[in-house]
Amino acid sequence: MHKRALTPFIGVEYTGLTHTELTRPEVFADVVDSLHQHDLVVVRGIDLTPQQQIGIAARIGRPVPFLLADWRHPDFAEILVSSNERKAGRPIGIERVGHFWHQDSSFDADPSAYTVLHGVHVPEGHGDTVFASAADVYDRLPEEWHELLWDRIGLHTLTKQQRIAPEHVGLSIAEVRALVARQYPAVEHPVVRRDPHTGRRFLYGSRAYMDRVVGLDANENEEFFDLVDTLLADPDRTYTHRWTPHDLLLWKTDTTYHVATDLPPGVSRTVHRVSVAAA
Repeated sequence: MHKRALTPFIGVEYTGLTHTELTRPEVFADVVDSLHQHDLVVVRGIDLTPQQQIGIAARIGRPVPFLLADWRHPDFAEILVSSNERKAGRPIGIERVGHFWHQDSSFDADPSAYTVLHGVHVPEGHGDTVFASAADVYDRLPEEWHELLWDRIGLHTLTKQQRIAPEHVGLSIAEVRALVARQYPAVEHPVVRRDPHTGRRFLYGSRAYMDRVVGLDANENEEFFDLVDTLLADPDRTYTHRWTPHDLLLWKTDTTYHVATDLPPGVSRTVHRVSVAAA
């Protein structure tokens, strides 16, 4: 086994681990400590069955079925299948998940604590995933924004990212948004939070899943979103994961921003995702 830091800001990588070795108590404890201290863990090239992936997730918390019930694994409700592949002419998973900077499930009143993602069929050289530390983003905010955001509440919503579904046919965009807002009411979270594992303050929220910072006017909110976009776009402060077959990624959902990148036409990809509630 070899372990190394991926960047000074986020991420630890493990290589040379099998499933048996990963699940040894002392090794798994080290992985969990790396996860808590560095937000993201990458285990390279570890071939797992769905049951084994769920078992790993269950050792850090409680696997929970994902919101999008239509795209759950047919045999394992805990697994969301993200894929552009088709079998017998039908999609086997949901395409283009998370192609915008976000923190997983912030639109939920009680977001999952961790995400466990396994590369089942991943093309090398395509479909990178980029990660950034929410604590590092907070640290880089101008001091006046530290003061402005302190004790503020963010209003988080799914309405900006809701996909058009068959039941939306005939509705206007405004009607679709109103319907989604009723189905998934906006929730409130503090904009600045403290990581219980590291003690660091971090920023919680971004343009994709956030309607506004309560108490800021429209211009201030737009300035806030622009600032966060700019900080996240700095390649010197991010980690770009270039997928290789069977990579396993684990991250803390609240302290980790990430974005998926597009695949070129004709390139297929399937990953299995498990959302994990705190134990």
